[in-house]
Amino acid sequence: MKAKQLREMSQDELQGSLADLEKRLFDLRSQAVTEKLENSKSIINVRRDIARIRTVLRERSE
Repeated sequence: MKAKQLREMSQDELQGSLADLEKRLFDLRSQAVTEKLENSKSIINVRRDIARIRTVLRERSE
């Protein structure tokens, strides 16, 4: 997701997306431990998306 798309989302949508991405990150890490992860870049992409959402939420709180 791009930051521009995230800024257009509501606060509740961002919170929901953040929760989904954190769950997905947990699942990807579990797969990495059991060596069933096909694309290791996906962990990095999910972490970046989480950081983008947290940045937008922090911007709105100021």
